[in-house]
Parts: sequence; structure tokens; C-alpha cells
Amino acid sequence: MAKRKIFYSFHFDNDVMRVQLVRNIGSIEGNTPVSPNRWEEIKNSGDKEIKDWIEENMKGKSCVVVLVGEKTADRKWVKYEIKKAWEDGKGVLGIHIHNLKCARNGYSSKGKNPFEQFTFDDGTKLSSKVKCYDPKTNDTYNDIKNNIEGWIDEAINNR
Repeated sequence: MAKRKIFYSFHFDNDVMRVQLVRNIGSIEGNTPVSPNRWEEIKNSGDKEIKDWIEENMKGKSCVVVLVGEKTADRKWVKYEIKKAWEDGKGVLGIHIHNLKCARNGYSSKGKNPFEQFTFDDGTKLSSKVKCYDPKTNDTYNDIKNNIEGWIDEAINNR
């Protein structure tokens, strides 16, 4: 099976090292990591430039994987990426990454499910349609590694 093309959504400052662990699993093809310097340039360019960057990087991707850290659900651009992915008909899923050890600051607290804050016109929440996985505490990395392809396929098939 060909590798799925994925867009990762996450809180850069807090979780970039945890995100690198997931990217390094290698069973899926994700967007190329942006360097901290480049992200600062994009961030400081203004909202239009950030939206253009997101648009460009989501092109051709079949699924958006939100890597959920302690503060991910509160991030403006993560919320924008989730909304855009859903509106564009892409597969969407979340994976809690607080139990992946960051070389810089260890483990973190579990973050809120970012899909809880989106509500459809009929009152149902996006979280009722989009799964947010919480990998095993004692072997988080291998739980993600062994299941991420299936989780992505399921998210795409559900759209």
C-alpha cells in the first residue's frame, strides 16, 4: 500500500520534539517539518500568510492528524486547520502525545480533545464524528507506531 499523505497539526513550541518522534515512525508520509526559524517568519508575516502557508501545505493531503499535547486545543491555528480540513472533506483524527518523552522537557499533562469545541448546526459535536486516540501509557510510541496507519485509513474512510 502506498504511504498516505498526511498534514500534521500541532502546537509547535510545546510539542515539536514529540511530533518528530511520530514523524520518524516512517509508515506515513507527512508534510516536511518546518524549521523553528521558518515558522517564526511565517508566524510574524500575518494571518493571511499563515492561512496561505496552511492552504499550500494541506494541498494533496488526504488526512489531517492533530497531535494533541497539553495546550494544542487552545491554539488558534490548530483550530483553523481542523475546521479547514473538515470543510475540505479530509480525514481528521487526533492522537494524544503527552506520554511521548520530549528530550527538552520530559512528559506533559494530557491536553483537551480539540474536537470538543466544534459544534454542528444540529448541536452535535465534531468529537462525535472524529476520534481522538489516547495511546497506552506504558508504551505510547509503539501503540502509535502499530496503529497509526489503521487510524488514518479509518478517518479517511469515514469521510
